[in-house]
Amino acid sequence: MLPVTRRSILGAAAGGAVLSMVPTAGPAAAAETGVSAYAFPLGQVRLTAGRLMDNQTRTLNYLRFVDVNRLLYVFRANHGQSTGGAAANGGWDAPSFPFRSHVQGHFLTAWAQAWAVLGDTVCRDKATYMVAELAKCQASNGYLSGFPESDITAVHNRTLSNGNVPYYCIHKTLAGLLDVWRLIGSTQARDVVLRLAAWVDTRTAALSASQMQAMLQTEFGGMNAVLTDLYQQTGDARWLTVARRFDHAAVFDPLAAGTDSLNGLHANTQVPKWIGAAREYKATGTTRYRDIARNAWNLTVGAHTYAIGGNSQAEHFRPPNAIAGYLTNDTCEHCNTVNMLRLTNELWVTEPDRAAYFDYYEQALLNHVLGAQNRNDDHGHVTYFTPLRPGGRRGVGPAWGGGTWSTDYGTFWCCQGTGVEVNTRLAESIYFYNGTTLTVNLFAPSVLNWTQRGITVTQTTTFPAGDTSTLRLTGTMSGSWSIRVRIPSWTSGASITVNGTAVTTSAPGSYTTITRTWAAGDTIVVRLPMRIVLRSANDNPGLQAITYGPTVLAGNYGDTALTSPPSLTVSSVTRTTATANGAAVNLVPFYDAHGVNYNVYWLTTPTYKLVNNATGLVLGVKDMSVANGGLAVTWGDTGTLDQRWTRITDGTAVRFRNVNSGRVLGVQDMSTADNAVVMQWDDNGTADHRWTLVDQGNGVYKIRNVNSGKLLAVLNGGPAWGVQVVQESDNGSADNLWRLTAV
Repeated sequence: MLPVTRRSILGAAAGGAVLSMVPTAGPAAAAETGVSAYAFPLGQVRLTAGRLMDNQTRTLNYLRFVDVNRLLYVFRANHGQSTGGAAANGGWDAPSFPFRSHVQGHFLTAWAQAWAVLGDTVCRDKATYMVAELAKCQASNGYLSGFPESDITAVHNRTLSNGNVPYYCIHKTLAGLLDVWRLIGSTQARDVVLRLAAWVDTRTAALSASQMQAMLQTEFGGMNAVLTDLYQQTGDARWLTVARRFDHAAVFDPLAAGTDSLNGLHANTQVPKWIGAAREYKATGTTRYRDIARNAWNLTVGAHTYAIGGNSQAEHFRPPNAIAGYLTNDTCEHCNTVNMLRLTNELWVTEPDRAAYFDYYEQALLNHVLGAQNRNDDHGHVTYFTPLRPGGRRGVGPAWGGGTWSTDYGTFWCCQGTGVEVNTRLAESIYFYNGTTLTVNLFAPSVLNWTQRGITVTQTTTFPAGDTSTLRLTGTMSGSWSIRVRIPSWTSGASITVNGTAVTTSAPGSYTTITRTWAAGDTIVVRLPMRIVLRSANDNPGLQAITYGPTVLAGNYGDTALTSPPSLTVSSVTRTTATANGAAVNLVPFYDAHGVNYNVYWLTTPTYKLVNNATGLVLGVKDMSVANGGLAVTWGDTGTLDQRWTRITDGTAVRFRNVNSGRVLGVQDMSTADNAVVMQWDDNGTADHRWTLVDQGNGVYKIRNVNSGKLLAVLNGGPAWGVQVVQESDNGSADNLWRLTAV
């Protein structure tokens, strides 16, 4: 039987007060294993003015506005309580909708987070009122939902056919109640969540292992995650036992083996399970869970992710690396990326030296999640899909759910629920600690109050519009301790100063650790130079997205319709403009491409890096010169445009045209001598501009100059950056060999 998901069923059916202290439920009872970095409690990090705070503010407006009694409607109706004259909701919370009552748990979490982060009493009171009313609804056996318990019996028996995904909804309710207990300190939320979890235990304990696995073919959210969290909160191993019943073997077994079997799976059905695996690893120390979560992340980010950090098309995973053929109106479901952020966070704390996790987190947060909220809506409504078709426009709801952007009461999609959650915890992953070591993972205007140590860190930045972030320390501090700063993989030439004095900065894609005796008033300035880099679709090097630093740049086409990707003149690209299809087009950060038709992926002539087989360095032009005579040198692969070449067929030979300058590779003065300098020049038709490729197998070539008969080489085989590229006789040395890598 095929897995049952919201998409498969419905697709067929549709043909302000700020407080100084925030009480919580206290620390978790069970310690986590395998963790070597820790997030700060939500209330210790606050955003300051900037793009992230704008999103948070709009969401807070909505959370304070929304009518709790309307959200209670389906619970009260299902449990025989008076609805109190409240109006029913529409969309996915309508009284007749199959999986009504899924969204309320998201609101409980968001309200609790707004209280924890901001001390917002309106949100706190809404959360505690809803919990009190849910307690009145809860059945004597612990059941609590907006649909009859007979749907649970039917899903167990594999006879459910009304479109419901019952445990998906139960998961959301459990998670919301748990967050109200943990973040607000509500003992009533504790009592309700424990009774509901006990009901889950009773119902699922009656199933055999094979019956349970069959039932797991129906989407069940992150039941393994929330029940593991309940174990961590209480220390009661009962909940871990129940959590492990929700380990979905058909999904977990291939992932444990590192096999990509994602093609065709409903994407966001899977990601919460992977989060659960990460949580189960921390609860048990069982490395198989860790491997499942890590492999899922590696496969998804490496082979299923678009340039903006989102994944999935029509809510489903497609074949590995299939990007170019799936640029449609229903790409990148918002929920998936929100959950991928959570998975990334879970995994990074187990591997805090792996900067790639937060390179992805930054990519997905800035380019997908941030812009998925409608910046022109005071309630911060969201788009379900982020279209990546040529001429796409944000504000696309699911075909079976109606709407463009979400609305106050008429939609209540899953993405609306994750939207209110993620935009009330945007500050959660900026800073981490381990002992006395502080890690700065994200560059965002914010204030960290490290109350346990009496230290405040204030980060001031316009990132990603600007490339510099300043961190200022205040408070009482003593002794030597360390601050780690992520150096993103996309930068080159990063620099860090402390009180104006430069410190040694590590390579891109790693962390720079600064250890010293810090004092109040110390100031760290981090500069991360940005440049234009084109990122190819995994399956088509001639289809590329434009990035500037971490930011995807989109073409602003206003109301002009596009039917295919525009052809980009690569050499024309700047931070703000480009030429495509022969006409100028303005480029804007993709997160700000609202209310216009935009383009993200562009047709380009396939380009290549010429990688020296001996040194591994890339052939480029010294100082990115665009002048005649610009010297060809080898350099580290920094992604700059001077390291990219188009291969122009010229009879039996080729010419190499530099993407940055438009000039071609030739030999100075048409020399035929050994060690003659190779450089760029106007494409004037001389024979020294023509090269033949002599295939050596395994993607390796000798590149022979037509004029001289000599080979492209590195002067004296030098391995350092900046060594001159020359021609030399075919002497068998390894520096005569090159790999042409499509980019």
